[in-house]
Amino acid sequence: MSPSTRETEQVARRDAQELQRFGYAQELLRTVGGFSNFAISFSIISILTGAVTLFGDGLQLGGPLEMSLGWPLATAGTLLVALSMAELCSAMPTSGGMYHWSAELGGPNWAWFTAWFNIIGLVAAVAGIDYGCALFLVPILGIESKISTLLVAYGLLLFSHASINHFGIRWVAWLNDFSVTVHMLGVSVLIGALWVFAPKQPAGFLFTATSWSPPVRGPYIWLFLLGLLQAQWTYTGFDASAHVAEETVDPRRRAPWGMVTSVVVSGFFGYLLILTLTWVIPDVAAVLNAHDAINQPLPAVLAIVRMTLGARAGAAVLGLTVLAMWFCGLATVTSLSRTFYAFARDKGMPASGLWSRISPRHQVPAAAIWLSAALAFVTLLYSGAYAVVAAISVIGFYLSYIIPVYLGWRKKNLWISKRGPWHLGSRSNMINVLACAWTLAICAIMVTRYPRPSLGVGAGVGVLYLLHRLTGRHEMRKPVWEAGRENSLGAGRELRGEKQ
Repeated sequence: MSPSTRETEQVARRDAQELQRFGYAQELLRTVGGFSNFAISFSIISILTGAVTLFGDGLQLGGPLEMSLGWPLATAGTLLVALSMAELCSAMPTSGGMYHWSAELGGPNWAWFTAWFNIIGLVAAVAGIDYGCALFLVPILGIESKISTLLVAYGLLLFSHASINHFGIRWVAWLNDFSVTVHMLGVSVLIGALWVFAPKQPAGFLFTATSWSPPVRGPYIWLFLLGLLQAQWTYTGFDASAHVAEETVDPRRRAPWGMVTSVVVSGFFGYLLILTLTWVIPDVAAVLNAHDAINQPLPAVLAIVRMTLGARAGAAVLGLTVLAMWFCGLATVTSLSRTFYAFARDKGMPASGLWSRISPRHQVPAAAIWLSAALAFVTLLYSGAYAVVAAISVIGFYLSYIIPVYLGWRKKNLWISKRGPWHLGSRSNMINVLACAWTLAICAIMVTRYPRPSLGVGAGVGVLYLLHRLTGRHEMRKPVWEAGRENSLGAGRELRGEKQ
């Protein structure tokens, strides 16, 4: 046996023992390296998905200034959240992610809400990503963009992602790695083509603070804040690095770095892309009102590329964008299915035995994978609008992100000695508070813009919580924190929602 093979096996045994300390067996295949862990979060953030599909929304509300100032503002706020989550992930690297952290720091009720908010965010994300991919794919193929056609394409995209996650899990890691190449190549080709061939606006155009027929009325500053949905929708899903922690080698170090690095890299290259697309806009009103040959509305970015590079060149360049969106959807289904699996494993949802079942042949939570695709399809039919799905996703994600961060800040003295090798040191409290403030502001903005869907999210969680309390069959247990010791409520013991 070679030294490298021996070392790999030692690391694998150590990681399995660490997982056992939390009260779980190593059921999932642990083969994900540091780059692959970063790649899954980077693929779900996908600057060629969120930033591109909602470009017109941000442009309509806040104009060019939305792109120049809104993106770095959202990047800084998101980085605060990612840093706060990363140190929690280093302390407890399990597939449950945020809801496990909430269980340890706040108890079962906090954990239950965290889990369902995260699930809502992930389901809406899968719906938004794959439907956005269909919105670009159908016109590029020259097919009429009717609702029925878009829904067929959307269903086929979901089916492809569920199938690969079920039958080709080894391919998923490789495809996520390759996704980084596709994203970087797509961004580089698109930026390069626009820099070389497209006419440019004066530099001052990038700071034009004007709205173009916004869907809501209000002062410019309010419209600018509403337009942050474009950037904030892009920055969702970086928690995937935590969700695949049980499949990652040396997760205490690699999973936190995967989260933080994915936000930093996406922020830099996403800003280059956004500024370039804004710089070459020939006419804002024409872009926002563009239609194809059969009078179907065109996405703003597709309109910009066609107006500046021509239809054929635009289709070739945007082909890489569609491929990047496909990779993004694939990674998001992976993340969602692992969340269902972990939550069901801890008896946190109806029919837990089914959703936590691992396929003996493929070593994946097969039922959870197909549940992920089915719920995403139904969600899009219910919401009916891409921007609404994006807003629901942002609200669900960031509430699930900030609950454990808040609990970790409030009870820092109780867990500071258990921190992992990745932590924020003396700056932890300050970063946690700023992360909470940013998240509350973003969620308030999204709820104000889309009050009815937001109320629907709250009502749905309320019904599920009522079911949880009345039936008593969906009781969760939290992981053990230390080997050989019971945690504050008993190692591996089912929790009934009692006060801590």
